Amino acid sequence: MLSSMPVSRRAVLTTAAGAGAAAVLIPAPAGASVPKADTLLEWYDVTAATIGVITGPQQVTNSRTWAVAWIAAGRAVAAVRPGAEAELALAAAVHETLITTNPAAVATLDAALASTVARLSVRRPERAVAAGVDAARAVLGERAGDGLDPASVNRPFTPPPAAPGVWQPTPPAFAAAVQAGQGDGRPFLVRSVDPLQPGPQPGLTSPIYLRDLAESRAIGSLDSAVRTAQQTAVARFWSQTSLNGFTGALRTTVAPQGSHAADRRPPAQRIALIAVFHAATIDAQITTYKAKYRYLAWRPITAIRTGAVYPDPAWTTLINTPAHPEYPSGHTTYAGAAQAVLDTLAGPPRAPFTLTSPAAADVTLTYRRWSDLTQDNIDARVWEGVHFRHTDEVGAAVGRRAAQAALARWRGRTL
Repeated sequence: MLSSMPVSRRAVLTTAAGAGAAAVLIPAPAGASVPKADTLLEWYDVTAATIGVITGPQQVTNSRTWAVAWIAAGRAVAAVRPGAEAELALAAAVHETLITTNPAAVATLDAALASTVARLSVRRPERAVAAGVDAARAVLGERAGDGLDPASVNRPFTPPPAAPGVWQPTPPAFAAAVQAGQGDGRPFLVRSVDPLQPGPQPGLTSPIYLRDLAESRAIGSLDSAVRTAQQTAVARFWSQTSLNGFTGALRTTVAPQGSHAADRRPPAQRIALIAVFHAATIDAQITTYKAKYRYLAWRPITAIRTGAVYPDPAWTTLINTPAHPEYPSGHTTYAGAAQAVLDTLAGPPRAPFTLTSPAAADVTLTYRRWSDLTQDNIDARVWEGVHFRHTDEVGAAVGRRAAQAALARWRGRTL
C-alpha cells in the first residue's frame, strides 16, 4: 500500500503522478548522449553525479556505494515483471542506496526518481518502487559493519621508526597515513584476500630496485629533463583516483551505441557488469592495502632524499606523493582488476573512446583497448614520481589476480 511506504518515497510518487513532474538533468561524461528511454544509463549517470569527484581516502567507500546500488538494482529487477516495471525497480533501488549513503543529495535524487516515474508511466508504481527499496535495504543490511566506512578505512596509524626501505610520511605535507584499515575490510566476492597477497618487494641492493630508483629519479622529478610533454600529460591525467578515471570507461560498455549485438545485451547483464565491476575492484583494493601496510615500503621521494644511493635532499616529485606506503600500487591494482572484468564480461571496446580527468582539465586521452588504460597507469605513477616501476607492475598483476578470483566466485550468480 502506498500509505505504508516511507514519506520520501510517497512524496516522489505523488509528485510524479501529478501533471508535469520536473525533469532533472544529470550531467553525462563529455561527448556522451543519454537515450531518453534508457533508464539504466540515466541512473548510471545519477550515481556518478551523486558521488562526484572523490579523493583517495574516500575511494573504496564510494566504490562500495556503486556496488551496493547496482547489486540492489539487479535483485530488484529480478523481483518484478520485465519492461517498465523493472526499469522503475532499478531506479528505486539505486535511489534508495544513494539517499542512504549521500543524505545531502536527497532533494536532487527524489526529483530524479519522480522524473523517472513520470516518464515510465507504470500503472501501479508502488510495487516496483517497493521492490527497489526492499532490495537496497537488504544489501545495505548485509554490508553493515564491513569496515569500508571512512572511519574504519582511515583508522590512525603510527609509522615505524625510520630505517632504510621503511615507509615514512612524505613531503611536502608529511601527512599522517591514510587508508591503514582498508586491508581489513570485508570483501564482496572472494572469501579472503590472504591468498592474493604478493610476495615482498625487491631488496635495496637488487638490480630491479636499482634500475627503478634510477628511472624514478630521472623521469619522476618535478623538473625532469627527460620526461616528454605527452608523458607529463598522461601523468597528470592519471593522478585522479582510479574510480574517477574508470567511471567513463565502464560507461562505454553499458551505453547503447547502435545495432551492434552487444547493444542488445539484456538489462540484467548490463546491471551485472556494473555490479561485478565494482565488487571485484573493491576486493582488489582491499587486497593491495593489506599488502601496503604489511610491507611498509618507502616511497621514491624518501629513497632518493635519504637513501644510500646518491642521496639528493632537494629532489621532488611531479605530483605530490599519496600518504600511504609504496608497495604495491593502488592505482595499478585497480586498473588491472578493471581490465580483467572488462575483458571477461564486456569484451573489447566497441570503438575508440575518449576520457577526461578532473585532475587535468586540459588533457583528453583516447583508448582502443582496456589494457592501454592499465599500461598508462603503470607508466603514469612512475612519471609522477610517486612509485617505482616494479611496484606498478606487481600492482597490475595483483589486481588481475584478485578480479579473476572474484569472477570465479561470481560465475553468473545473482549477487
